[in-house]
Amino acid sequence: GKGSLRIMSLLLPPPLLLNASEFRDVMNHGRSSSHVRSHKKLHGWSPDQNQWNEKLYPFWEKGDPRWKDCWRGGKVVARLTSDSPALVGSNVTFTVTLHFPRCQIEDNDSNIVYDRNCRNDSSDFPDQYVYNWTTWIDDCGWENCTSNNTHNVFPDGRPFPRHPGWRRKNFVYLFHTVGQYYQKTGGSSAIISINTTNITLGKQMMVVSVYRRGHRTYVPVATASGIYVVTDQIPLYVNLSQKNDRNASDSVFIKDSPITFDVKIHDPSHYLNNAAISYKWDYGDGSGSFISNSPISNHTYTLQGNFSLNLTVQAIIPIPCGPATPTPPLPTSPVTTIPPYNLDSPISAGVMEDTPDGGCHIYRYGHYKTTISIVEGILQVNIIQMTSVQMTVAQGENSLVDFVVTCQGSLPTDACTIVSDPTCQVSQNVVCDPVEVTDQCLLTIRRAFNEPGTYCVNITLGDDASQALTSALISVNGGSSSRTVEGVLIASGFLVAFVIIVSLLLYKRYKEYKPIERCAEQAVNREGLSVYFNNVKAVLFPGNNERDPLLKSKPGIV
Repeated sequence: GKGSLRIMSLLLPPPLLLNASEFRDVMNHGRSSSHVRSHKKLHGWSPDQNQWNEKLYPFWEKGDPRWKDCWRGGKVVARLTSDSPALVGSNVTFTVTLHFPRCQIEDNDSNIVYDRNCRNDSSDFPDQYVYNWTTWIDDCGWENCTSNNTHNVFPDGRPFPRHPGWRRKNFVYLFHTVGQYYQKTGGSSAIISINTTNITLGKQMMVVSVYRRGHRTYVPVATASGIYVVTDQIPLYVNLSQKNDRNASDSVFIKDSPITFDVKIHDPSHYLNNAAISYKWDYGDGSGSFISNSPISNHTYTLQGNFSLNLTVQAIIPIPCGPATPTPPLPTSPVTTIPPYNLDSPISAGVMEDTPDGGCHIYRYGHYKTTISIVEGILQVNIIQMTSVQMTVAQGENSLVDFVVTCQGSLPTDACTIVSDPTCQVSQNVVCDPVEVTDQCLLTIRRAFNEPGTYCVNITLGDDASQALTSALISVNGGSSSRTVEGVLIASGFLVAFVIIVSLLLYKRYKEYKPIERCAEQAVNREGLSVYFNNVKAVLFPGNNERDPLLKSKPGIV
């Protein structure tokens, strides 16, 4: 009796549910959605239990043969990117861009047309258009015909937003994350931003499906997915730089020269614009802690060795007062609460505090730690003398100039010179060669100049960890028997302003000089010009700018 009736009812499911699809059935692609119950409601997003109109928006599984014919001329690829990681409470932005098959582009009316500029011998364009949706609109298919008004809806039946030009938005983008979905129309790209306040901390998945307009239904053309991260710690990185450092990426820096620490906070949605941010530094050399409101700090290490650098960033974020909203918990463990103003805390969490001024605030923290090595390095390079060397007739018309160079700090292992035009912008000749300097940094670099003129000369001395640069403007006058050289050191900030520099009067002093290194058959030009430079600082060139153009050259004669 009753038992048999009960069994029969289980064997007869309601027919309306047999073909019913929900957003989670389509957008999860078979993945389990049991975890989504822990997420709170996202503003403007809908729960994925809503029904999906599969007749108007067909769903194809991966590997379905219909994917091969969903787009004329090839395959459309959807690329999904985000500005993750996002600090909880801020916005995270997603961008979807459609990449069409070769020679297909979107025109000003959002139609897909063939790009005639990429035509070659193998290209065959049967028509101007790949998809001419403007014709469909003009033929009333998407505007005036009441029989087709039901087509201007999303998969859940809600109508398209009626903004200017809405009928020319020929793609439908469906976003799905944390058990909720968002839908919008667009052209060949779409951008959305969501607030992360109610999203659980950790890694999350965003899935997007893209449909194009068809005559009777919308046709799937591409899908994409990507991981994004929501964190309660301030995302940041620190850029370390130092004058004369040869390679900042190796974490090896020079003793007795200031290092610049530049903190970059990743906050693309400007969530921290109104926050009070402080930076607590511990450089690891026993100098103590240093707290600053500036993201840029300088510190000089006076000892060699390895040092552990620690940074804690605190942000006091103003928020409207009201019931405290705790930080969304991590999937595996609760979040630890941190007392405010504790910059030594190893974990970052939010604390809402009612301050005496009547406002409320949340405290967030970020941390950075690294180990750097401090070594001896070249601190400064100076040209103390320039002398022209007389050439015999047999030796040709080239002018030789000796540059006497000194440096401070460690001894160099290589020397490079680069000769440029007077503006110091166009390189004409580059020579690099190893050097052997024993007890003190003093060497002569001889360079040849093919013809008279004004030249910009950069001389760089380097070792494994450092590289220092000095520059000079050289004027070489004609005549093999009477060539003279005059020059003046210039700072890197004035390299481009050569026109201003050469307008200065150069004071000439002639003095006999015996080069430190010279060939026996070469005589010194007793009427050569010697110019002495005292107390001239080395040019402030960043290490990465000094390194590349000089060390990639061929070896030459020092």
